[in-house]
Amino acid sequence: MTSKLLTLGASLFLISFLPVAAQHFRVSDNERYIVKADGTPFFYLGDTAWELFHRLNREEADLYLKNRAEKGFTVIQAVVLAEVNGLRDPNPYGDLPLYNEDPTKPNDAYFQHVDYIVNKAEELGLTIGMLPTWGDKLFKNTWGQGPEVFNTSNAKVFGEYVGRRYKDKPIIWIMGGDRDPRHEQDEAVWTAMAEGITAGAGDGDPAKVMITFHPSGGSGSSKWFHNDNWLDFNMYQTGHCRDAKVYEKITHDYNLTPTKPTMDGEPIYEDHPVCFNAKELGYSEAHDVRRAAYQDLFAGAHGHTYGCHDIWQMYTPERNAINGPRRSWKEALDLPGATQMTHVRTLMESRPFLMRVPDQKLVREAYTGAERIQATRSEDFAFIYSTAGKPIDVNMGVISGKRINATWFDPRTGESTSIGKFRNEGTKVFTPPTNGPDNDWVLILDDAKKNYAAPKKREV
Repeated sequence: MTSKLLTLGASLFLISFLPVAAQHFRVSDNERYIVKADGTPFFYLGDTAWELFHRLNREEADLYLKNRAEKGFTVIQAVVLAEVNGLRDPNPYGDLPLYNEDPTKPNDAYFQHVDYIVNKAEELGLTIGMLPTWGDKLFKNTWGQGPEVFNTSNAKVFGEYVGRRYKDKPIIWIMGGDRDPRHEQDEAVWTAMAEGITAGAGDGDPAKVMITFHPSGGSGSSKWFHNDNWLDFNMYQTGHCRDAKVYEKITHDYNLTPTKPTMDGEPIYEDHPVCFNAKELGYSEAHDVRRAAYQDLFAGAHGHTYGCHDIWQMYTPERNAINGPRRSWKEALDLPGATQMTHVRTLMESRPFLMRVPDQKLVREAYTGAERIQATRSEDFAFIYSTAGKPIDVNMGVISGKRINATWFDPRTGESTSIGKFRNEGTKVFTPPTNGPDNDWVLILDDAKKNYAAPKKREV
Protein backbone atom coordinates (compact mmCIF):
# COMPACT_ATOMS: atom_id res chain seq x y z
CA MET A 1 0.00 0.00 0.00
CA THR A 2 1.39 3.37 -0.98
CA SER A 3 -1.61 5.46 0.03
CA LYS A 4 -1.17 8.15 2.63
CA LEU A 5 -2.44 7.06 6.04
CA LEU A 6 -5.66 8.76 7.01
CA THR A 7 -6.63 8.00 10.59
CA LEU A 8 -10.22 7.26 11.43
CA GLY A 9 -10.57 10.40 13.49
CA ALA A 10 -9.44 12.55 10.59
CA SER A 11 -11.65 10.62 8.18
CA LEU A 12 -14.71 11.23 10.28
CA PHE A 13 -13.84 14.91 10.55
CA LEU A 14 -13.45 15.26 6.80
CA ILE A 15 -16.64 13.48 5.88
CA SER A 16 -18.67 15.15 8.59
CA PHE A 17 -19.46 17.84 6.03
CA LEU A 18 -21.52 15.45 3.91
CA PRO A 19 -25.24 16.24 3.59
CA VAL A 20 -27.61 15.28 6.37
CA ALA A 21 -28.55 11.61 6.14
CA ALA A 22 -31.31 10.87 3.65
CA GLN A 23 -33.88 8.15 4.14
CA HIS A 24 -33.83 5.91 1.07
CA PHE A 25 -35.93 2.97 2.24
CA ARG A 26 -38.43 2.18 4.94
CA VAL A 27 -40.72 -0.67 5.97
CA SER A 28 -44.17 -0.48 4.40
CA ASP A 29 -47.15 0.61 6.48
CA ASN A 30 -48.39 -2.97 6.77
CA GLU A 31 -44.89 -4.02 7.98
CA ARG A 32 -44.57 -6.76 5.34
CA TYR A 33 -42.52 -5.09 2.58
CA ILE A 34 -39.74 -2.64 1.88
CA VAL A 35 -40.65 0.54 0.07
CA LYS A 36 -38.76 3.64 -0.97
CA ALA A 37 -38.91 6.57 1.40
CA ASP A 38 -41.84 8.11 -0.50
CA GLY A 39 -43.84 4.87 -0.29
CA THR A 40 -43.07 3.67 -3.83
CA PRO A 41 -42.96 -0.16 -3.93
CA PHE A 42 -39.46 -1.63 -4.06
CA PHE A 43 -38.97 -5.23 -5.13
CA TYR A 44 -35.77 -6.64 -3.62
CA LEU A 45 -34.23 -8.92 -6.26
CA GLY A 46 -30.70 -9.53 -5.06
CA ASP A 47 -27.54 -11.13 -6.34
CA THR A 48 -24.67 -12.31 -4.15
CA ALA A 49 -21.46 -10.67 -5.33
CA TRP A 50 -19.63 -11.07 -2.05
CA GLU A 51 -16.15 -10.48 -3.53
CA LEU A 52 -17.15 -7.55 -5.75
CA PHE A 53 -15.22 -4.84 -3.89
CA HIS A 54 -12.23 -7.06 -3.21
CA ARG A 55 -11.53 -8.94 -6.45
CA LEU A 56 -12.84 -6.89 -9.39
CA ASN A 57 -11.18 -3.88 -10.93
CA ARG A 58 -13.32 -0.99 -12.11
CA GLU A 59 -13.74 -2.18 -15.68
CA GLU A 60 -14.78 -5.63 -14.46
CA ALA A 61 -17.15 -4.12 -11.91
CA ASP A 62 -18.75 -2.05 -14.67
CA LEU A 63 -19.31 -5.22 -16.73
CA TYR A 64 -20.83 -7.12 -13.83
CA LEU A 65 -23.12 -4.31 -12.66
CA LYS A 66 -24.34 -3.52 -16.17
CA ASN A 67 -25.23 -7.18 -16.72
CA ARG A 68 -27.21 -7.35 -13.47
CA ALA A 69 -29.01 -4.07 -14.11
CA GLU A 70 -30.05 -5.26 -17.56
CA LYS A 71 -31.46 -8.46 -16.05
CA GLY A 72 -33.60 -6.49 -13.62
CA PHE A 73 -31.75 -7.15 -10.39
CA THR A 74 -32.28 -4.37 -7.86
CA VAL A 75 -29.85 -5.22 -5.02
CA ILE A 76 -26.21 -6.34 -5.13
CA GLN A 77 -24.99 -7.97 -1.91
CA ALA A 78 -21.27 -7.33 -1.45
CA VAL A 79 -18.76 -7.31 1.42
CA VAL A 80 -16.31 -4.55 2.33
CA LEU A 81 -13.94 -6.71 4.42
CA ALA A 82 -14.23 -9.72 2.18
CA GLU A 83 -14.29 -13.43 2.89
CA VAL A 84 -11.40 -14.66 0.76
CA ASN A 85 -8.45 -13.37 2.80
CA GLY A 86 -9.92 -9.91 2.56
CA LEU A 87 -7.64 -8.30 5.15
CA ARG A 88 -4.34 -9.59 3.75
CA ASP A 89 -4.92 -10.03 0.01
CA PRO A 90 -5.10 -6.57 -1.62
CA ASN A 91 -7.66 -5.40 -4.14
CA PRO A 92 -6.68 -5.13 -7.84
CA TYR A 93 -4.99 -1.78 -7.14
CA GLY A 94 -2.74 -3.12 -4.40
CA ASP A 95 -4.68 -1.69 -1.49
CA LEU A 96 -5.71 -3.40 1.73
CA PRO A 97 -8.80 -2.16 3.59
CA LEU A 98 -7.19 -1.56 6.99
CA TYR A 99 -3.87 -0.46 8.36
CA ASN A 100 -2.36 -3.04 10.71
CA GLU A 101 -5.62 -5.02 10.49
CA ASP A 102 -7.16 -2.39 12.77
CA PRO A 103 -10.85 -1.57 12.12
CA THR A 104 -10.29 1.93 13.50
CA LYS A 105 -7.67 2.63 10.82
CA PRO A 106 -9.31 2.24 7.39
CA ASN A 107 -7.24 2.79 4.25
CA ASP A 108 -8.85 5.55 2.23
CA ALA A 109 -7.40 4.25 -1.06
CA TYR A 110 -9.24 0.95 -0.65
CA PHE A 111 -12.46 2.75 0.12
CA GLN A 112 -12.09 4.97 -2.93
CA HIS A 113 -12.49 1.78 -4.98
CA VAL A 114 -15.58 0.85 -2.95
CA ASP A 115 -16.84 4.41 -3.57
CA TYR A 116 -16.49 3.92 -7.32
CA ILE A 117 -18.52 0.71 -7.31
CA VAL A 118 -21.22 2.13 -5.04
CA ASN A 119 -21.52 5.16 -7.33
CA LYS A 120 -21.62 3.04 -10.48
CA ALA A 121 -24.34 0.85 -8.97
CA GLU A 122 -26.40 3.92 -8.11
CA GLU A 123 -25.92 5.26 -11.65
CA LEU A 124 -27.37 2.00 -13.00
CA GLY A 125 -30.33 2.06 -10.62
CA LEU A 126 -28.92 -0.63 -8.33
CA THR A 127 -28.85 -0.65 -4.54
CA ILE A 128 -25.87 -2.11 -2.69
CA GLY A 129 -26.70 -4.59 0.07
CA MET A 130 -23.53 -3.76 1.97
CA LEU A 131 -21.95 -6.10 4.50
CA PRO A 132 -19.31 -4.08 6.38
CA THR A 133 -17.44 -7.33 7.07
CA TRP A 134 -17.61 -11.05 6.57
CA GLY A 135 -18.26 -12.89 9.82
CA ASP A 136 -14.84 -14.55 10.02
CA LYS A 137 -13.43 -11.20 11.12
CA LEU A 138 -15.45 -11.71 14.30
CA PHE A 139 -14.80 -15.43 14.61
CA LYS A 140 -13.48 -17.99 12.13
CA ASN A 141 -15.36 -21.04 13.40
CA THR A 142 -14.26 -24.16 11.47
CA TRP A 143 -13.80 -22.27 8.20
CA GLY A 144 -12.69 -18.84 7.16
CA GLN A 145 -9.32 -17.11 7.16
CA GLY A 146 -10.04 -14.24 9.50
CA PRO A 147 -8.14 -12.81 11.27
CA GLU A 148 -10.50 -12.10 14.15
CA VAL A 149 -10.27 -8.35 14.67
CA PHE A 150 -13.64 -7.12 15.97
CA ASN A 151 -14.91 -6.36 19.44
CA THR A 152 -17.81 -4.20 20.63
CA SER A 153 -15.68 -1.06 20.75
CA ASN A 154 -14.05 -1.11 17.32
CA ALA A 155 -17.14 -2.63 15.66
CA LYS A 156 -19.12 0.47 16.56
CA VAL A 157 -16.33 2.76 15.36
CA PHE A 158 -15.99 0.92 12.04
CA GLY A 159 -19.76 0.83 11.60
CA GLU A 160 -19.92 4.59 12.08
CA TYR A 161 -17.11 5.09 9.58
CA VAL A 162 -18.72 3.11 6.76
CA GLY A 163 -22.14 4.45 7.65
CA ARG A 164 -21.05 8.05 7.47
CA ARG A 165 -19.08 7.48 4.29
CA TYR A 166 -22.15 6.15 2.46
CA LYS A 167 -24.90 8.04 4.28
CA ASP A 168 -26.15 9.74 1.12
CA LYS A 169 -26.19 6.52 -0.94
CA PRO A 170 -29.03 4.00 -1.38
CA ILE A 171 -27.61 1.27 0.85
CA ILE A 172 -29.27 -1.66 2.60
CA TRP A 173 -26.96 -2.67 5.43
CA ILE A 174 -26.37 -6.34 6.21
CA MET A 175 -24.72 -7.53 9.42
CA GLY A 176 -23.54 -11.07 10.08
CA GLY A 177 -21.64 -12.35 7.07
CA ASP A 178 -22.37 -16.08 7.24
CA ARG A 179 -21.88 -16.46 10.98
CA ASP A 180 -24.36 -17.23 13.74
CA PRO A 181 -23.74 -15.61 17.14
CA ARG A 182 -22.31 -18.15 19.57
CA HIS A 183 -23.22 -16.22 22.70
CA GLU A 184 -24.29 -12.82 24.01
CA GLN A 185 -20.87 -11.30 23.35
CA ASP A 186 -21.14 -12.03 19.62
CA GLU A 187 -24.63 -10.56 19.59
CA ALA A 188 -23.26 -7.46 21.30
CA VAL A 189 -20.59 -6.99 18.61
CA TRP A 190 -23.14 -7.08 15.78
CA THR A 191 -25.44 -4.78 17.72
CA ALA A 192 -22.56 -2.35 18.26
CA MET A 193 -21.77 -2.32 14.55
CA ALA A 194 -25.43 -1.69 13.73
CA GLU A 195 -25.50 1.15 16.25
CA GLY A 196 -22.40 2.63 14.63
CA ILE A 197 -24.01 2.46 11.19
CA THR A 198 -27.13 4.12 12.57
CA ALA A 199 -25.02 6.90 14.06
CA GLY A 200 -23.03 7.41 10.86
CA ALA A 201 -25.61 6.81 8.14
CA GLY A 202 -28.73 7.91 9.97
CA ASP A 203 -27.47 10.61 12.32
CA GLY A 204 -28.58 8.33 15.13
CA ASP A 205 -32.10 7.89 13.75
CA PRO A 206 -32.93 4.20 13.07
CA ALA A 207 -35.70 5.26 10.68
CA LYS A 208 -33.09 6.60 8.25
CA VAL A 209 -31.23 3.32 7.80
CA MET A 210 -32.31 -0.14 6.64
CA ILE A 211 -30.48 -3.00 8.38
CA THR A 212 -30.77 -6.80 8.36
CA PHE A 213 -28.57 -9.77 9.35
CA HIS A 214 -27.12 -12.55 7.15
CA PRO A 215 -26.70 -15.78 9.17
CA SER A 216 -25.04 -19.07 8.31
CA GLY A 217 -26.66 -21.89 6.36
CA GLY A 218 -29.98 -23.11 7.72
CA SER A 219 -30.38 -20.20 10.11
CA GLY A 220 -32.44 -17.03 10.29
CA SER A 221 -31.81 -13.67 11.91
CA SER A 222 -35.01 -13.85 13.94
CA LYS A 223 -33.45 -16.38 16.31
CA TRP A 224 -31.26 -13.68 17.84
CA PHE A 225 -32.35 -10.22 16.74
CA HIS A 226 -36.07 -10.23 15.91
CA ASN A 227 -36.98 -7.97 18.82
CA ASP A 228 -34.02 -5.63 18.36
CA ASN A 229 -34.94 -2.16 17.18
CA TRP A 230 -32.03 -1.98 14.72
CA LEU A 231 -33.20 -5.04 12.73
CA ASP A 232 -35.65 -3.80 10.09
CA PHE A 233 -36.29 -7.11 8.34
CA ASN A 234 -35.37 -10.74 8.84
CA MET A 235 -33.11 -12.72 6.55
CA TYR A 236 -32.58 -16.45 6.20
CA GLN A 237 -29.81 -18.39 4.58
CA THR A 238 -31.61 -21.57 3.57
CA GLY A 239 -28.40 -22.87 2.05
CA HIS A 240 -27.25 -25.07 -0.78
CA CYS A 241 -29.26 -28.29 -0.53
CA ARG A 242 -32.31 -29.14 -2.57
CA ASP A 243 -34.50 -30.26 0.35
CA ALA A 244 -34.42 -27.01 2.33
CA LYS A 245 -38.23 -26.55 2.43
CA VAL A 246 -37.67 -22.84 2.19
CA TYR A 247 -41.37 -22.09 2.50
CA GLU A 248 -41.34 -23.40 6.09
CA LYS A 249 -38.57 -20.97 7.07
CA ILE A 250 -40.35 -17.99 5.55
CA THR A 251 -43.67 -19.02 7.13
CA HIS A 252 -41.99 -19.18 10.54
CA ASP A 253 -40.80 -15.58 10.35
CA TYR A 254 -43.96 -14.35 8.68
CA ASN A 255 -45.97 -15.42 11.72
CA LEU A 256 -43.73 -13.80 14.34
CA THR A 257 -44.66 -10.79 16.39
CA PRO A 258 -43.81 -8.00 16.17
CA THR A 259 -44.42 -8.14 12.41
CA LYS A 260 -41.33 -7.64 10.24
CA PRO A 261 -40.62 -8.34 6.57
CA THR A 262 -38.63 -11.48 5.87
CA MET A 263 -36.72 -13.00 2.95
CA ASP A 264 -34.16 -15.58 1.89
CA GLY A 265 -30.83 -13.80 1.45
CA GLU A 266 -28.87 -16.91 0.42
CA PRO A 267 -30.76 -19.88 -1.04
CA ILE A 268 -29.28 -22.62 -3.17
CA TYR A 269 -26.89 -21.09 -5.71
CA GLU A 270 -26.84 -21.90 -9.39
CA ASP A 271 -23.84 -24.05 -10.42
CA HIS A 272 -23.10 -24.98 -6.78
CA PRO A 273 -22.11 -28.46 -5.54
CA VAL A 274 -25.41 -29.65 -4.09
CA CYS A 275 -24.99 -29.91 -0.32
CA PHE A 276 -21.25 -29.38 -1.03
CA ASN A 277 -21.15 -32.91 -2.47
CA ALA A 278 -20.75 -32.68 -6.24
CA LYS A 279 -19.42 -36.22 -6.55
CA GLU A 280 -22.67 -37.82 -5.39
CA LEU A 281 -25.27 -35.07 -5.87
CA GLY A 282 -23.94 -33.06 -8.81
CA TYR A 283 -24.37 -29.32 -9.28
CA SER A 284 -27.45 -27.19 -8.85
CA GLU A 285 -29.26 -25.99 -11.95
CA ALA A 286 -31.68 -23.30 -13.02
CA HIS A 287 -34.77 -25.14 -11.79
CA ASP A 288 -33.25 -25.28 -8.30
CA VAL A 289 -32.91 -21.51 -8.07
CA ARG A 290 -36.36 -20.96 -9.59
CA ARG A 291 -37.95 -23.26 -7.05
CA ALA A 292 -36.36 -21.38 -4.16
CA ALA A 293 -37.44 -18.02 -5.54
CA TYR A 294 -41.11 -18.79 -6.14
CA GLN A 295 -41.58 -20.88 -3.00
CA ASP A 296 -40.00 -18.14 -0.87
CA LEU A 297 -41.96 -15.29 -2.37
CA PHE A 298 -45.30 -17.08 -2.40
CA ALA A 299 -44.77 -18.09 1.26
CA GLY A 300 -44.62 -14.42 2.21
CA ALA A 301 -41.10 -13.15 1.53
CA HIS A 302 -40.89 -9.48 0.56
CA GLY A 303 -38.03 -10.15 -1.87
CA HIS A 304 -35.49 -12.76 -2.89
CA THR A 305 -31.78 -13.19 -3.54
CA TYR A 306 -30.28 -15.23 -6.38
CA GLY A 307 -26.72 -16.48 -6.24
CA CYS A 308 -24.20 -18.26 -8.46
CA HIS A 309 -21.26 -20.20 -7.07
CA ASP A 310 -18.88 -18.95 -9.77
CA ILE A 311 -19.92 -15.32 -9.34
CA TRP A 312 -20.03 -14.77 -5.58
CA GLN A 313 -16.28 -15.44 -5.44
CA MET A 314 -15.59 -13.78 -8.83
CA TYR A 315 -13.73 -16.91 -9.84
CA THR A 316 -11.05 -17.04 -12.51
CA PRO A 317 -8.56 -19.87 -13.03
CA GLU A 318 -5.81 -17.65 -11.61
CA ARG A 319 -7.59 -17.29 -8.26
CA ASN A 320 -8.05 -19.57 -5.30
CA ALA A 321 -11.21 -21.62 -5.78
CA ILE A 322 -13.72 -22.14 -2.98
CA ASN A 323 -15.63 -25.46 -3.16
CA GLY A 324 -14.93 -26.18 -6.82
CA PRO A 325 -16.45 -23.58 -9.12
CA ARG A 326 -16.94 -24.84 -12.69
CA ARG A 327 -16.43 -21.74 -14.82
CA SER A 328 -15.20 -18.16 -14.64
CA TRP A 329 -17.52 -15.49 -13.30
CA LYS A 330 -17.77 -13.86 -16.73
CA GLU A 331 -18.87 -17.14 -18.31
CA ALA A 332 -21.47 -17.55 -15.58
CA LEU A 333 -23.12 -14.13 -15.96
CA ASP A 334 -25.74 -15.42 -18.38
CA LEU A 335 -26.52 -18.82 -16.93
CA PRO A 336 -30.22 -19.72 -17.39
CA GLY A 337 -31.18 -19.23 -13.74
CA ALA A 338 -29.84 -15.68 -13.67
CA THR A 339 -31.82 -14.76 -16.76
CA GLN A 340 -34.93 -16.40 -15.34
CA MET A 341 -34.78 -14.16 -12.25
CA THR A 342 -35.86 -11.43 -14.66
CA HIS A 343 -39.16 -13.27 -15.04
CA VAL A 344 -39.58 -13.46 -11.26
CA ARG A 345 -39.50 -9.69 -11.02
CA THR A 346 -41.76 -9.31 -14.06
CA LEU A 347 -44.42 -11.48 -12.46
CA MET A 348 -44.24 -9.92 -8.99
CA GLU A 349 -44.48 -6.39 -10.36
CA SER A 350 -47.29 -7.22 -12.79
CA ARG A 351 -49.85 -6.85 -9.99
CA PRO A 352 -50.05 -4.47 -6.98
CA PHE A 353 -47.94 -6.44 -4.52
CA LEU A 354 -47.86 -4.50 -1.25
CA MET A 355 -51.08 -6.15 -0.09
CA ARG A 356 -50.07 -9.62 -1.26
CA VAL A 357 -50.29 -12.34 1.42
CA PRO A 358 -49.49 -16.07 1.50
CA ASP A 359 -52.65 -18.20 1.50
CA GLN A 360 -52.55 -21.98 1.25
CA LYS A 361 -56.35 -22.06 1.60
CA LEU A 362 -56.37 -21.52 -2.15
CA VAL A 363 -55.22 -25.10 -2.78
CA ARG A 364 -56.73 -28.38 -1.65
CA GLU A 365 -53.43 -30.29 -1.82
CA ALA A 366 -50.09 -28.54 -1.26
CA TYR A 367 -47.59 -31.46 -1.28
CA THR A 368 -44.03 -30.85 0.02
CA GLY A 369 -40.49 -30.35 -1.16
CA ALA A 370 -39.82 -30.87 -4.86
CA GLU A 371 -43.56 -31.18 -5.61
CA ARG A 372 -44.71 -28.26 -3.47
CA ILE A 373 -47.67 -26.14 -4.52
CA GLN A 374 -47.39 -22.68 -2.94
CA ALA A 375 -50.03 -19.94 -3.14
CA THR A 376 -50.16 -16.20 -2.61
CA ARG A 377 -52.89 -13.65 -3.28
CA SER A 378 -54.24 -10.19 -2.83
CA GLU A 379 -57.93 -9.32 -2.74
CA ASP A 380 -58.39 -9.57 -6.48
CA PHE A 381 -55.61 -11.81 -7.83
CA ALA A 382 -53.72 -14.97 -6.94
CA PHE A 383 -50.47 -16.65 -7.98
CA ILE A 384 -50.13 -20.40 -7.41
CA TYR A 385 -46.79 -22.13 -8.05
CA SER A 386 -46.59 -25.79 -8.97
CA THR A 387 -42.95 -26.79 -8.47
CA ALA A 388 -43.10 -29.90 -10.64
CA GLY A 389 -46.16 -29.22 -12.76
CA LYS A 390 -48.60 -31.22 -10.62
CA PRO A 391 -52.29 -30.37 -11.17
CA ILE A 392 -53.52 -27.52 -8.95
CA ASP A 393 -56.83 -28.22 -7.22
CA VAL A 394 -58.10 -24.72 -6.44
CA ASN A 395 -60.66 -23.57 -3.93
CA MET A 396 -62.42 -20.91 -5.94
CA GLY A 397 -64.10 -17.88 -4.39
CA VAL A 398 -61.13 -16.86 -2.25
CA ILE A 399 -60.39 -13.78 -4.37
CA SER A 400 -63.03 -11.29 -5.47
CA GLY A 401 -65.16 -11.46 -8.61
CA LYS A 402 -67.97 -13.61 -9.98
CA ARG A 403 -65.70 -14.70 -12.81
CA ILE A 404 -61.94 -15.04 -13.00
CA ASN A 405 -59.42 -14.95 -15.81
CA ALA A 406 -56.88 -17.77 -15.63
CA THR A 407 -53.39 -17.70 -17.16
CA TRP A 408 -50.34 -19.95 -17.19
CA PHE A 409 -47.02 -18.18 -16.59
CA ASP A 410 -43.87 -20.03 -17.66
CA PRO A 411 -40.99 -19.36 -15.21
CA ARG A 412 -38.44 -20.54 -17.79
CA THR A 413 -39.40 -18.12 -20.55
CA GLY A 414 -41.55 -15.42 -18.91
CA GLU A 415 -44.31 -16.10 -21.43
CA SER A 416 -48.00 -16.11 -20.51
CA THR A 417 -50.79 -18.22 -22.01
CA SER A 418 -54.47 -17.52 -21.40
CA ILE A 419 -56.51 -20.49 -20.19
CA GLY A 420 -59.89 -18.79 -20.26
CA LYS A 421 -62.61 -17.35 -18.03
CA PHE A 422 -64.24 -19.37 -15.23
CA ARG A 423 -66.90 -19.09 -12.55
CA ASN A 424 -65.35 -18.14 -9.23
CA GLU A 425 -67.11 -20.77 -7.14
CA GLY A 426 -66.65 -24.33 -5.97
CA THR A 427 -63.41 -26.09 -6.86
CA LYS A 428 -61.54 -26.48 -10.12
CA VAL A 429 -58.46 -28.42 -11.17
CA PHE A 430 -55.96 -26.64 -13.41
CA THR A 431 -53.45 -28.96 -15.08
CA PRO A 432 -50.18 -27.33 -16.16
CA PRO A 433 -49.03 -27.77 -19.78
CA THR A 434 -46.13 -30.02 -18.72
CA ASN A 435 -45.07 -31.84 -15.58
CA GLY A 436 -42.06 -33.36 -13.85
CA PRO A 437 -38.72 -31.94 -12.66
CA ASP A 438 -37.81 -28.67 -14.39
CA ASN A 439 -41.47 -28.21 -15.36
CA ASP A 440 -42.64 -25.63 -12.85
CA TRP A 441 -45.57 -23.33 -13.65
CA VAL A 442 -47.39 -20.40 -12.11
CA LEU A 443 -51.18 -20.22 -12.31
CA ILE A 444 -52.44 -16.62 -12.36
CA LEU A 445 -56.04 -16.03 -11.29
CA ASP A 446 -57.52 -12.54 -11.69
CA ASP A 447 -60.85 -10.98 -10.88
CA ALA A 448 -62.11 -10.56 -14.46
CA LYS A 449 -63.48 -7.08 -13.77
CA LYS A 450 -59.98 -5.78 -12.96
CA ASN A 451 -58.78 -6.37 -16.52
CA TYR A 452 -55.21 -7.11 -15.42
CA ALA A 453 -52.85 -7.56 -18.32
CA ALA A 454 -50.64 -10.60 -18.69
CA PRO A 455 -47.13 -10.05 -17.28
CA LYS A 456 -45.12 -8.25 -19.95
CA LYS A 457 -42.05 -10.29 -20.79
CA ARG A 458 -38.82 -8.37 -20.29
CA GLU A 459 -36.24 -9.02 -22.97
CA VAL A 460 -32.72 -9.60 -21.65
